[in-house]
Amino acid sequence: MNWNRRVLSCIVLAILLAAVIMVGYLHQGKVQAMGKRMEEGDKKKIALTFDDGPHPHYTEQLLDGLKKRGVKATFFVTGEHAEKHPEVIKRMSEEGHLIGNHTYSHMQLKSGNKEVFKEELIKTNEIITGITGEEVLYVRPPYGSWDKAFETELNMFPVLWTVDPLDWCSSNVERITQKVVSKAGENDIILMHDYYPSTITAALEVVDELLEKGYEFVTVDEILFD
Repeated sequence: MNWNRRVLSCIVLAILLAAVIMVGYLHQGKVQAMGKRMEEGDKKKIALTFDDGPHPHYTEQLLDGLKKRGVKATFFVTGEHAEKHPEVIKRMSEEGHLIGNHTYSHMQLKSGNKEVFKEELIKTNEIITGITGEEVLYVRPPYGSWDKAFETELNMFPVLWTVDPLDWCSSNVERITQKVVSKAGENDIILMHDYYPSTITAALEVVDELLEKGYEFVTVDEILFD
């Protein structure tokens, strides 16, 4: 009889111990999940943007790198290049990147070319929409020259930038990368150009370093309106 009680006691104790361990695991899992949600919620948003493309080779390489890292970017394309490489524009759209207008021929707005500038914006919108089926709402005016009247006339929003590493005039990947990383902060908009091999390498290094610093890459609409 004593032996039976001892066996029964051991069984009960084992059941209680298993229950305690299970509760502990559940609690630990809940804490880890909460910590992960808090960590995700605390991520700092930043936007990576590219002008002048698409380039038939370099932009594809960039898209490969961004896809591998699960990162979204914003591409301000010229109508001229979009017309030549519609397959790259289509890929951008299908992979969740935001596509904006950079005029047809990279035209700078001046006092005497307002109507031609406006026609270039409209033409580029039609090219992009014809490829993606999506309305184009954002424009990166070349050299930052803009007329606010276009916002009402064309229902388009200008997007400038806060970090410019001048990647178009340097082939030094390390210098470009450090210029961005050293200046980048929460809600910044980084300006780069997907038309140079050095920029592609530097851009992906920037992504890797800023991801490690806790940044989340978003498209510019999330920076402007969230």
